[in-house]
Amino acid sequence: MNNRPAQDEFGGHFGTYINIVPDGNIIDILANNLKETSEFLSDIPESKGSNRYAPGKWSLKEAIGHISDTERVMSYRLLRIARGDQTPLPGFDQDAYMAGVDFNAYSLAELIEDYISVRRATLTLLRGLPDAAWDRMGTASGNPVSARALAYINAGHELHHLRIIKDKYLA
Repeated sequence: MNNRPAQDEFGGHFGTYINIVPDGNIIDILANNLKETSEFLSDIPESKGSNRYAPGKWSLKEAIGHISDTERVMSYRLLRIARGDQTPLPGFDQDAYMAGVDFNAYSLAELIEDYISVRRATLTLLRGLPDAAWDRMGTASGNPVSARALAYINAGHELHHLRIIKDKYLA
């Protein structure tokens, strides 16, 4: 799937993530990110996992857990929309999700394993989509969104947080 989402395939803040995804086949991009991100995260020592770059900010472990949680939500949305479900999908409160889990109790290795599992499930879903499914539209967080845009949102959200990890947590 080489077609970037058109402007009418998403709304809200989703463009922030879509716009940072490089050109190319989105499945290949997500597969490549799986390899690069898991290798990058595996090089981070466990001792840095609880680091916060500022008071009140998430720890590094929480940021990694957030990437996986968000991909789960976006991939669930993608599944429903790709299958033709027109039920409007609610937003999700990332802070409420964070309050419901203690990612700091996990090791970095466990969080990386979780990230890998979630990404592999996303890739399996995407590889099985028929061409028509990519164009299907639905509503999520009160905004129109296509299945294709949700795949790009997954990639862009990860890239966004990796920049923060590199620039603020590991600087």
